[in-house]
Amino acid sequence: MYDLFVIGAGSGGVRAARLAASQGFSVGIAESSRVGGTCVVRGCVPKKLMVYAAEFSQYFNDSKGYGWDIKDVHFDWHKMVEARNNEVDRLEAAYKKNLKNSGVTIYESFAKFKRLNEVELDNNKVIKAKNILIATGGKPKKPEFQGVQLTKSSDDIFMMKNLPEKIAIYGAGYIACEFASIFKGLGSDVTLIYRGEDLLRGFDNDISSLVRQGLEEKGINVLLNTIIEGVRECSDGLSVALSDKRQLFANEVVCATGRKPNIENLGLEKLGVNLEKDAVLVDDYQRTNISNVYAIGDVTDRLNLTPVAIRDGIAFVDTVFNNKPTVPDHHLVPKAVFTKPEVGTVGLSEIEAEKKGTVFTVYKTEFKPMKNQLSGNLQKTLMKMIVEKESDKILGVHIVGDGAAEMIQIVAVAVKMGATKSDFDATCAVHPTAAEELVTLN
Repeated sequence: MYDLFVIGAGSGGVRAARLAASQGFSVGIAESSRVGGTCVVRGCVPKKLMVYAAEFSQYFNDSKGYGWDIKDVHFDWHKMVEARNNEVDRLEAAYKKNLKNSGVTIYESFAKFKRLNEVELDNNKVIKAKNILIATGGKPKKPEFQGVQLTKSSDDIFMMKNLPEKIAIYGAGYIACEFASIFKGLGSDVTLIYRGEDLLRGFDNDISSLVRQGLEEKGINVLLNTIIEGVRECSDGLSVALSDKRQLFANEVVCATGRKPNIENLGLEKLGVNLEKDAVLVDDYQRTNISNVYAIGDVTDRLNLTPVAIRDGIAFVDTVFNNKPTVPDHHLVPKAVFTKPEVGTVGLSEIEAEKKGTVFTVYKTEFKPMKNQLSGNLQKTLMKMIVEKESDKILGVHIVGDGAAEMIQIVAVAVKMGATKSDFDATCAVHPTAAEELVTLN
C-alpha cells in the first residue's frame, strides 16, 4: 500500500508526489496522457514558445526604423513546430526523470477510484493507498452550436499540421487573446469573436481597452457582442454563421471559450466525493468530504494557474505528511497575459476596489515607450496603481506593454509585503526604462 497515490501528473501532482517521496514516503502517480500535464505539454510552455516565434515579425518590422534592412524574411511553421515539440519532449523526459529520482513510481495509465483507499488502472490493476490526491487539472469546454465538431479547442492547436491562412477564434479570455496575437504574428488573417462587450473579462477596464486597441492596430478583426450560430464545411474551408447574419470564412475555427475541471470517469460518485459546479469541493486544507482524499489545482476550480497548483501541492504535503496544516495562499497572486501588448497585473482592479467600498486613489500613465519612437510601432504602455487613501497601501498594480509580465513578478513582491505608494515614490528610478514610471507616478 502506498502512502500516497496521485491521479494526474501535471505541475501540481508532480510537485506533491516528488516532495512526499523525497521525504521517504512511498508514492505512486498515474497519468493517462503525458507527464507534465497541461502546462508543459499543451499550455503555458509550448504556447510561450509560440509567443516568442510570433514576436519576431514585429521585431523585424520595428528594426527598419533603426536602420536595419532585412530582406527575404519568411516563417516556416513546420520548423517552429518541430523545435517546439522537441522542447516539450525534453521537458517531459526531465519531469519523468525527476519523479523517478525522487522515488516515485509512474503508471502511464488512466486511474479511477474503485473504492475507499483503492484506484484501478486501465489494465484492471488495483492499487491501494493510504492517501489519494486528485490532480487531474482541467480541459477545454466548447459551447453548443451546429457544426461545433468542426472546430478545434486550444489543445488541438498544438497538433495543427499547417499554419492557417485565415483563423477565427471564439472567446476573449487569456487563451483566445493570446492565440489571436500569436497567429497574427505568424502571418494568419485573424478574427476574434466574443459574445460580450469587451476582452479579458475580470481584468481592469483600462487593461481590456488597451489590449483591444493593440490587437486591432495589428490588424486583428475584433467582433464583440457577436455569437457563432453555426459552422459548416465549404469549398474554401469553413463557413461561420454569426448572430448578426454575417458570414465569415476561415481555414480553422478555434473555440477558446473556457475550461472545466477534468473529472470525467474518475469514479468520484463511487466514493460520494462532493462536487460544486463540476469541480471537486475541498476545504481550506484541500480535503474532500472523504477523509483520505484530497484535491489540488484546476480540478478544484479555485484559481486556475500553474504556479498556484504547485503551491497547492506543497501545502498538501505539509498538511498530510509534515504535520504542518497549511492553507494555500491564493491572495495577491500575480497574473500575466502574453498578448501583444503584454499584460501583467496583481491585486485589485478599479472596479473590484469600488465593490469593496474602498476609498482609493488611481495613479495612471499611458505613453509611447522609447523603443517605439523610431520604429513607428503604435503600441502604447500603461502603468496603473490603485492606492488606499487612508493607509497609502498599494491595492493593485496593472501594466500593459513590453515586459509587463517580467515587471509584475517583481512588483508583486512589494505589493505582497504591503508596500505603500510612498515606498515606491522613495525608490530612485532607473533611467531610461519603462519601469521607472512605476516610481514616478503622480
